[in-house]
Amino acid sequence: MIKHLFVLLTVAGAAGAQRAPAVRLINTPEARTKPVLGRVAAVRQLPSGGLLVNDIQKRQLVEFDPTFATETIVADSIDGGANAYGPGPGGLIPYRGDSSLFIDPRDLSMFVIDPAGKITRVAAVPRSQDAQALGSNLAGTPGFDAAGRLVYRSVDNLRMMMPRRDDKGVMQFPDPPDSAPLVRVDMATRKLDTAAFFKIAKNKMIMNQSEGRMSITPEINPMQVVDGWTVLSDGTIAIVRGQDYHVDFVGPDGHVTSAPKMPFDWQRLSDDEKVAVLDSAKAVFEKSRAAAVSAQGATGKAAAEVGGGMRVQIMTMGSGDGGGRGSGAGVQLPPINMVSASELPDYRPAFGGPSDVLADLDDNLWVRTSAKSAGAVAGGPIYDVIDRKGELVDRVQVPAGRQVIGFGPKGIVYLFARDEAGSWIERTHR
Repeated sequence: MIKHLFVLLTVAGAAGAQRAPAVRLINTPEARTKPVLGRVAAVRQLPSGGLLVNDIQKRQLVEFDPTFATETIVADSIDGGANAYGPGPGGLIPYRGDSSLFIDPRDLSMFVIDPAGKITRVAAVPRSQDAQALGSNLAGTPGFDAAGRLVYRSVDNLRMMMPRRDDKGVMQFPDPPDSAPLVRVDMATRKLDTAAFFKIAKNKMIMNQSEGRMSITPEINPMQVVDGWTVLSDGTIAIVRGQDYHVDFVGPDGHVTSAPKMPFDWQRLSDDEKVAVLDSAKAVFEKSRAAAVSAQGATGKAAAEVGGGMRVQIMTMGSGDGGGRGSGAGVQLPPINMVSASELPDYRPAFGGPSDVLADLDDNLWVRTSAKSAGAVAGGPIYDVIDRKGELVDRVQVPAGRQVIGFGPKGIVYLFARDEAGSWIERTHR
């Protein structure tokens, strides 16, 4: 009887140790920029206290002074200049010391930006075939390990997704991969090795051929169980596993340390809730796609974001009926294909994708979760703060219309905010 009681007390104590902290609101912002930004993908605090901002919508790198009162354009959307941002979205990456890299994936180049926010030189990307992966802050943030190797997601396995003919001569896409490698490249020798694999969203492509025409559309699954990743300040790779919500730490030597599962209030999805998720996602995607096509014009390419970091490229053709550029008039968009409700998970995933995992300057992980606040006041996302041991130590909610976009020393947190007036950055403390 005494032995059984000891076992029960031990189990209860272990369960209590794993109890999630209460959700608390983040501190009130102490400074904010003017609402002059488009869509911010990443920020980098400078030693002066100023902030380097990657605005992928306006195609600008903007430096704000420590008070956020003045701004300086570091890389501009105007083509042809020595500081041209590039024709599409680029990526901002922490580099040696307090310097930074800005990747232009279209021109296969990168700016080296010094701690004062000045462009000092231009270099070629280490591997041209991976420029698109390096130049995106929306699918995980690349970083450097202790050996000076650049860590990022490789897209080599996605290149195998090119369509090919089946036995009947019909062009078809192969089954997409459900995982991707995280690789490390030596900047001097260009030597590449694989550090780890992580689970990615798997979306089938449907090809239809009729009367000499071909259309390619994705079959969208808006709620998939995936992994997130980031690079800590000492070069350790942290992979947050979505299946059971634990962290794997991958050292520069390849050694993996797995932390225990973290507590999370898993929300079971009924059949009706799954249908509602699909309907809502389809409506959001239709709106995003229409806006992307309208902004791009009646002829050309546009991209719309589905969620979880997935972007779908849309090919559009003008109808020749006089619809001008920017109107999108006469464009016949392909239908949106959603998976069946039975393919959604039975429990709502803890988080949505790689962009939901960030590392602060104290090597804590911040995971933007799917958890909902139990309070009466509607707020923004709830972030789980996970320490270097993989333990959940804090839960922070940001105000509505905001998300964590980056960090500074001594607990500084930067929020990206937007409303009808525009978009801006706020600085606060954890």
